[in-house]
Amino acid sequence: MRNTLRTFTLLAALTAIFVGIGYSMGGPNGMIIAFGLAVAMNAFSYWNSDKIVLKMYRAQAVDASHPDPLVRNYASDVIELAGRAQMPLPKIYIIDQDQPNAFATGRNPDHAAVAATRGLLRMLDRREIRGVMAHELAHVKHRDTLTMTVTATIAGAISTLANLAAFSGASSNGERRGGGLLGLMVMILAPIAAALVQMAISRSREYEADRGGAEISGDPEALASALRKIEAYARGVPNPDAEANPATSHMFIINPLSGQGMDNLFSTHPSTANRVAALMDLSDQTRA
Repeated sequence: MRNTLRTFTLLAALTAIFVGIGYSMGGPNGMIIAFGLAVAMNAFSYWNSDKIVLKMYRAQAVDASHPDPLVRNYASDVIELAGRAQMPLPKIYIIDQDQPNAFATGRNPDHAAVAATRGLLRMLDRREIRGVMAHELAHVKHRDTLTMTVTATIAGAISTLANLAAFSGASSNGERRGGGLLGLMVMILAPIAAALVQMAISRSREYEADRGGAEISGDPEALASALRKIEAYARGVPNPDAEANPATSHMFIINPLSGQGMDNLFSTHPSTANRVAALMDLSDQTRA
C-alpha cells in the first residue's frame, strides 16, 4: 500500500512539472494547455502502449506450438504461470535480440503482453526463465505496465516541452530579458527532475514485481540467479533498439542500456545486488 501511494504521488509530481513548464511558457493559458496535452497523451498511451512498444522492438507473437523447443518451453511456462497467478493469459512475444532481457506491456491484465529476447532463452536455464517471466506477470497483475507507460510518456513530453520553453525564452530578446535565463533553467532542471521521478517510480515497482514474481513461481532463488546472469551478460551485449529508445529502458527487468552514451546518468532500476539480497531473504523466510 505504501509503494502504491508513493507511485501515485510521484506521478502527480511528474504531471505538476509538466503543467509548471506550460505555465512558464504561457501563464495560466499555457498551464491549461499543458494539462490538456498531458491528459491527451495519457489517453493515447492507455489505448496504444502495448502496440507501440512491441512494434518498436519488432516483437513476434509465439505460442506453445512453436517449432523451436526453447520458445515452445518459454510459451508453455508463461501459460502455466499465468494459471498459477489466476490471471488472464497475456499475449506472448519473442524479440530477436542477443541481449538477455524481458519486459511486460499493456493497459491492464486483460490487454497485456510479455516479451523475452532470444538471448534470454539461450543464456538462462528453464528454471531461471520461469523466474523472470513470473516477475513480468507480477508487473501485469499489479498493473505496473500502465503506470510505467504513463510515466515514460509524461517524462518524454517534459523534455520536449522544456526544449520548447528554452527556445521560446531565448528568442524573445529584449522583450523578455529574463526569459532566456528562465527558459535555460527550465530546459536543464525540468528533465532532470522528471528523470529522478521516473527513476523513483520504476525502482519501487521493480521490488514489488520481484516479490510478486517469487510468489507466483514459488522459487525466489531462481529469479535471484536470473538477475545475476542477466546483468552480467547485458553489460557486454548492446541492445540497439533500447539505445535508440532510452525512454523504454525502465520496462525491462534489467536496464538494457549499455552506458555508451549518457543514457545511464539516472538508472531506472534498483541495484541488482539489493534485489538479489531481498529475494534471498524471502527465500529464507519461505523455508523457515
